[in-house]
Amino acid sequence: MNTLTETWDWLTDPAHWSGADGIWQRLLQHLVLTVVCLIVSCLIALPVAVILGHLGKGGVLAVNISNVGRAVPTFAVLVLLLLTPIGGWGEGPTVVALVLFAVPPLLTNAYVGMREVDRSTVQAARGMGMTGRQVMFHVELPLSSPMILNGMRIAAVQLVATATIAALAGGGGLGRIITAGFNLASTPQVVAGAVLVAVFALIVEGLFEVAEGLAPAWVRGTP
Repeated sequence: MNTLTETWDWLTDPAHWSGADGIWQRLLQHLVLTVVCLIVSCLIALPVAVILGHLGKGGVLAVNISNVGRAVPTFAVLVLLLLTPIGGWGEGPTVVALVLFAVPPLLTNAYVGMREVDRSTVQAARGMGMTGRQVMFHVELPLSSPMILNGMRIAAVQLVATATIAALAGGGGLGRIITAGFNLASTPQVVAGAVLVAVFALIVEGLFEVAEGLAPAWVRGTP
């Protein structure tokens, strides 16, 4: 109970919210890192998943290969990258490690979404004279958008939770609050940092829920 009280006192201290090492600055760094990694992951995973899902070839292999990455801890990937020439690229190792971590759910959900589109609908579109490209963009992609959006939500929440490893490579983000707490042997600060990450992840989850609710009907997969 004493730890919870001290954690609350730490979080409500205005001095901890301002300055270069303040919570607002660390939160902004965490947000930027998450958004950058999510965008890069989407640019890599979604085109591959959509094309393979449309063709119906090689998708299972691609998904299985990407899922192998889930068995490798992101921290281990970061450490290995720090030992390579990429280690001198500032936030480079962290971005690469997080992108590799975010690609599997994006690739899997998008591919499964494309393949689960009713084949009779696809055949009907082809029977109407649509080209393969038109079928992919005007039929399969819209119908698979709920699964794609779900994959983006999963990846975003995972990135928020895992981006704390940036602090281990000298980067910014909320992880710096946690590591500083360990260095100072300050349990309240460590707990406060963990709470901030958890709350941020819940907010991101909520934002995706709101975005899905406000999206057009075809994005939600409803008539």
